[in-house]
Amino acid sequence: MNTIVTPGQKLCKDTEYISSEGTYVHKGSIYSSVLGFSHTIKRNINTDNNNETTTTSSSGSSSSIPSEYNNSTSEDKRDYIVVLKEKEPGIVPEIGNVVTVQVLRINPRLASCAILCVGTKALKETFNGVIRVQDVRATEIDKVEIYKSFRPGDIVSAEVISLGDSRSYYLSTAKNELGVVFAQSVVGATMIPVSWNQMQCPKTKTKEYRKVAKMDIAGTDQDDDNDTENGHENEKEDNNNESDQE
Repeated sequence: MNTIVTPGQKLCKDTEYISSEGTYVHKGSIYSSVLGFSHTIKRNINTDNNNETTTTSSSGSSSSIPSEYNNSTSEDKRDYIVVLKEKEPGIVPEIGNVVTVQVLRINPRLASCAILCVGTKALKETFNGVIRVQDVRATEIDKVEIYKSFRPGDIVSAEVISLGDSRSYYLSTAKNELGVVFAQSVVGATMIPVSWNQMQCPKTKTKEYRKVAKMDIAGTDQDDDNDTENGHENEKEDNNNESDQE
C-alpha cells in the first residue's frame, strides 16, 4: 500500500486487515489516526506460545508486534495495516544560514551561544556556536568589546560563517540586520533599542550597550535603510558623552 494518508482518512474495512499502529476502528472500518504512510504487514502465523508474532512488511522489512496489541489469533488470516510517521530529516546549520541563538556566557574573546533556530525553523536539538570578537561588527574591529555587545541570556540573530571546530560553529553579527533582537534588563523588563549600540530599560531608563540588530520598519526612508555603522559615528560619540555624564 505505502501511500500517504491523513488523520481520519478511511483505509479499508476491518474485515480486510487487522488495525494496528497509527490506526483505529470505527463502525466496521479502519481509519488513520496520524499523518504518515500506510503499510500492510504480512503475518507469519506462529503456533508457539510466544508473546510476539514475527511479521514482514510490504517493503520486506521485519518487525515485531506484541500479540496482545492486536488481539489476533492463529486462526485469523488477516494481515496488519499500520500508519507510520515519516521521520523528518534533522536540520543542521550550514554556512550562510541566518540562525537565532541564545548567549550562554561571554569572555573578552568571544560569546558562547546555543543555536536554537535555522531561519524560521526551530531545531529539535541545539548546536553550539561562538561569536568571536573579530566577527561582532564590520568596522573598528579593534575597538570591539564583547561585554558591550552581548550579555548572557540575549537572543541574537547571527550568520553562520564557518563550520568552526568540532565543538562550535563560528557565527557573525557584522551585518546591520544582525545582532541582539531581544534582551532583558536586570529588573526583568524587555529592553528597547535606542541606537545601533544601546538598549534601554523602559522601567529604570537605564541604558546598556549591545550590538543591536537593525530592524526593518515600514515607512522608513530609503536613506535610513542604506545607513551603515560608519554613518552612526556621531551617534556613538553622543552616546559615549551621555554615558560619561551619567
